Amino acid sequence: MNDINTGRREVLIAGALSATAATIPGMAAAQASTAPAGTPAPPPVMAGVQFEINGKAHALELDTRTTLLDALREHLHLTGTKKGCDHGQCGACTVIVDGQRINSCLSLAVMHEGSSITTIEGLGTPEKLHPMQAAFVAHDGYQCGYCTPGQICSAVAALGEIRRGIPSHVSADLNAKPQVTPEELRERMSGNICRCGAYSNIVDAISDVAGRPA
Repeated sequence: MNDINTGRREVLIAGALSATAATIPGMAAAQASTAPAGTPAPPPVMAGVQFEINGKAHALELDTRTTLLDALREHLHLTGTKKGCDHGQCGACTVIVDGQRINSCLSLAVMHEGSSITTIEGLGTPEKLHPMQAAFVAHDGYQCGYCTPGQICSAVAALGEIRRGIPSHVSADLNAKPQVTPEELRERMSGNICRCGAYSNIVDAISDVAGRPA
């Protein structure tokens, strides 16, 4: 039995070595043919994009790999939109594009030719707060504040979804108009993470703006 096991191991090892030996030269040849030594990397592909940001027209020439988040922050210096996880999991980068909220870290800027985009800077100013911004202040809907711009943009869009009759996963009747309930708001805001844990205050702030008792 030991001889059998030893023989099987030797066969497996030999097969693995043979496969590796056959693959490596091919990979090396492919790399050599596509990128000769000393050849500089090709320049990035650039493209023009025009869109409206917070009511103002902008035209940019961007690397086609540039995300909308990086275009806003690095090229237009609208740093209110935050880069959190950069994987679409935290919601800190939420902006409103043509009336719908999106994670700007997951969307390429060149995809939004002609779009109308609203960031936290476009909702209100320190002198004239948007009602949602004022409600977050009144209900202490933030602590460190890092996620707050995304939370506020998402909250504004979520109320817009409810007004348009768009159901959510927790809507009991898909044919009935959704109601502004804590359950609905928690579900609709579930893509926005608050590591400080101000969730109940955020729900209170959104309910206040919706005209319901907080």
